[in-house]
Amino acid sequence: NLIVLAILHCANGVPQGTDADPRIAAVSDLLVHLDRSQKLLVLSCWVPSVRYALWKTVRESTTFRGTISVRFAPVDMQYLPWNDPSQHQFAVVVDLSCPGTDLLLQSANQLLYYRLRWIVFRSSIESGTVRGWKNCTEYSLLDRLPLLVSNELFYFCTESTTGRHLVRQQYRLSTKSTETSTYETFGTWNATFGVRVDVASVRPLVTSIRRQNFHKFQLRASLVILHNETLNHLDDLHDKHIDTLSRVNYLLTKSVAHALNATVKFTIVDTWGYRDGKTGRYNGMIGELQSDLADLGGTSMFFTQDRIKAVDFLAMTASTRASFIFRAPKLSFTNNVFVLPFDQYVWYCTVSFILLSGVLLLVMIRTEQRYNAEAGTGSNSPSTVTGLSDTLLNVFGTTCQQGSFIEPKTAPSRCLILLCLVVLMFLYASYSANIVALIQSPSTKIQTSEDLLASRLKTGAEDTVYNQYYFRTETEPIRKALYERKMRNKDGTENFLPLAQGVELIRQGHYAFHVERGVGYKLISETFQEEEKCGLQEVEYLKMIEPYYAVQKNSSFREPVRINLFKLREFGIQGREHTLLYTKKPRCVGGSSFIPVSIVDVWPAMVTLGWGYLLTVAMLIAEQLWARLRSRVLPAESYFH
Repeated sequence: NLIVLAILHCANGVPQGTDADPRIAAVSDLLVHLDRSQKLLVLSCWVPSVRYALWKTVRESTTFRGTISVRFAPVDMQYLPWNDPSQHQFAVVVDLSCPGTDLLLQSANQLLYYRLRWIVFRSSIESGTVRGWKNCTEYSLLDRLPLLVSNELFYFCTESTTGRHLVRQQYRLSTKSTETSTYETFGTWNATFGVRVDVASVRPLVTSIRRQNFHKFQLRASLVILHNETLNHLDDLHDKHIDTLSRVNYLLTKSVAHALNATVKFTIVDTWGYRDGKTGRYNGMIGELQSDLADLGGTSMFFTQDRIKAVDFLAMTASTRASFIFRAPKLSFTNNVFVLPFDQYVWYCTVSFILLSGVLLLVMIRTEQRYNAEAGTGSNSPSTVTGLSDTLLNVFGTTCQQGSFIEPKTAPSRCLILLCLVVLMFLYASYSANIVALIQSPSTKIQTSEDLLASRLKTGAEDTVYNQYYFRTETEPIRKALYERKMRNKDGTENFLPLAQGVELIRQGHYAFHVERGVGYKLISETFQEEEKCGLQEVEYLKMIEPYYAVQKNSSFREPVRINLFKLREFGIQGREHTLLYTKKPRCVGGSSFIPVSIVDVWPAMVTLGWGYLLTVAMLIAEQLWARLRSRVLPAESYFH
């Protein structure tokens, strides 16, 4: 394309006025102030020599140094960067004098006010000579285009009274025919000094920051309300645990409208918006945003993959999440406390000590018996120990503080017994003290959804629209199993409970209730005893980031609203509203009360005792059968002898 332009330029020469063409200089001068523009797209009917001159001017400019790529195309909407991920880097140049340009602009839709920058001319060309551009009053077409508040369309015109060449912009807040346009003079242009920005009119240069005055324009906001009584208390703190998320965002939306010098009209819906599998459309708040019934999503919502294509998410406006809240059960509820006092290496050392002590004691006793037999003092034998099992049983009994049935007579065996008694006394004391402490300790084993699924805790969730939707549609294996095995009962009912009932079940213990944290903690702070507030734990189920404020997809209000939401957060207004309406996790200041030992605490010991009884009975039966068998076999053998 550029090679063809160069050949035509050399073959045909430059038409009269091309070197002094104001369009080329104007585009180059304006690009200096459009710092994000790195791609120049020219859709025009200009002759090849003019195109080549523009390309050469931009490419050889010391200001750009080759950082801007230039592309030429016919006046056709198919060449617009509709789906280009780098739309924000494009500056599109059009000339209204070219046939089809007005139709191109009318078909551009949201590209006129979203991401793209436009440079527009209406030049007067006669016999190949540029006579300049038209008067500022001859751009009536722009008044009919959707040049909304976020647009960055610059057009060059001549002021009729002074003859100055102006760079102008205009915008309006809606596409309604009754809405008049607001005009801005970006700057002036002349061939000597280029574009001079009118600092008094366009300070600051960033469009979304400059256009912050909506002149009492009415914004439409959709607000999710789940309880009708909330409508009477949106501006106070009465029952602040009800519809808390909506009340926080209601106040923030009013603050944004005030910062923009706008008014806001709220419409009430009963759901955030979930997609219909058949139609693909959303209901609730998202449905109103899609249908252009609302400009702002007045209640923040979860950031999910399917909603990215439906709305634009702006900022996090509520520092809260929904989680399973429960009182940590006793450690014995999740662990065998009888194996916890010692580290595994201590257990290894204890067993090794018992074995070694039993072997040494057997060697010493056998030595005593041999020397006593040689000395003829067999009647004064120190014990009747005959094997390793006896000595091991003696050391094990010593370990359990049951004493020693062996009475050593010599100094070495007595030293060994005394050493075992002293060492195992300290070991037993440490073990017993640790057991008492562990029985009173809360468990920290339940940290994830998988842990909750494997635990013996019962589960439930607050009866809200979003809880029902996400629990029923969850596909991740662990969370799906949690719903099917713990949330859905065998009779088909589901554990979706009122808030007060769920919090009461948390207080009673061994119950995990899925609720918005700030809402749940408000009721917990009011109903729990001080010692009951200790040991509260959380497990996230949804695995989502904090709720986001949303607007219409490709909305012209996106940047002004987003900037003011960030300001509310930076200035502390968002934090103030959040502190007033949300309750933080209660502090444990009362300490924990004494917990009596229950059957759960001693269950491992009872299981061990039961298996011991079974083993004893089994061995007794085996001995009886063996004895009867021998009694029948021995007489027969004696008969044959």
